Amino acid sequence: MKKQEIIQPAKCELEVASSSHPVAATAKVAILLCTYNGADFLAPQLDSFVQQTHKDWVIYASDDGSNDATLSILQRYQKMLGAERLIIQQGPRQGFAKNFMSLVKNPTISADYYAFSDQDDLWFVDKLERGLAKLSGTPPTLPALFCSRTRLIDASGQVIGYSPLFAKAPSFCNALVQSLAGANTMLLNAAARDLLAKTPGDAYIVSHDWLTYLLVSGCGGKVIYDPAPTLDYRQHGSNLIGANSGFTDRLVRIRKMFAGTFREWNRHNLYLLSSCTKHLTSESRATLERFERARASSLVKRMYLLKQAGLYRQTSLGNIGLVLAASIGRV
Repeated sequence: MKKQEIIQPAKCELEVASSSHPVAATAKVAILLCTYNGADFLAPQLDSFVQQTHKDWVIYASDDGSNDATLSILQRYQKMLGAERLIIQQGPRQGFAKNFMSLVKNPTISADYYAFSDQDDLWFVDKLERGLAKLSGTPPTLPALFCSRTRLIDASGQVIGYSPLFAKAPSFCNALVQSLAGANTMLLNAAARDLLAKTPGDAYIVSHDWLTYLLVSGCGGKVIYDPAPTLDYRQHGSNLIGANSGFTDRLVRIRKMFAGTFREWNRHNLYLLSSCTKHLTSESRATLERFERARASSLVKRMYLLKQAGLYRQTSLGNIGLVLAASIGRV
């Protein structure tokens, strides 16, 4: 199978392109921020936007019905930054993924690049600059995604570790069975945003980061995974999704495979991919067809088709779990 175009740093040290690159320096970035009762940590997150070395950005904040001080904080920063740099809207109140997708699908939001943001992280000052430098030079019609590892902090801001380091190349064969990086690290170009915007509005979204990885990789786009973190990912009791960094977290995910949760997630993802079949590469369509046939086949044929599809997860434990789940029809 012909490998799709991917870029992956060979080591953790990042070679950062200069922000003086004409495309990167003049690029407009839409920061898509979703909030819900995030008053405890929202102000430091907004400060980390203001401190970015890349200055051409606009914040689009979609609040999903907060009843704490979240809206007053957003309004205070809007007054400080100007209404043209921080735009506040009401979310659909259907969960975090649908809230993010409401921003993705909003036709009034237009930019060269789009960055997802949680309400309680701390961006490194060069987060946008680094992502733009890596994506600059990509043809505008080619979907492109930059994402990275994260550094983990506790509620008080103390460093407690890192998200898993993935060494295998990003690809559609990986995306079908695993999300690569958190949406809070992602920067995507307009072509990638357009792919996301084409998905059915009534579909269930397992996670917008996984969906982004699926679509960009499946449509022959460029996926860049940076092993150097771009932000501090805060771990606290109100997090909807944790870092999944420890051995116990990985065992929980494997348990979900056996319980049927993973198969249900795949069902939703496959429905979304079916709406974008015409945009997939021929290689991706062949891989997808084998995966779909495998899910409906008997054991021997299922294992054969999954092997033919070349599916893989990023860790050895994950791959063992994938094989075991496949053997009992939980993919």
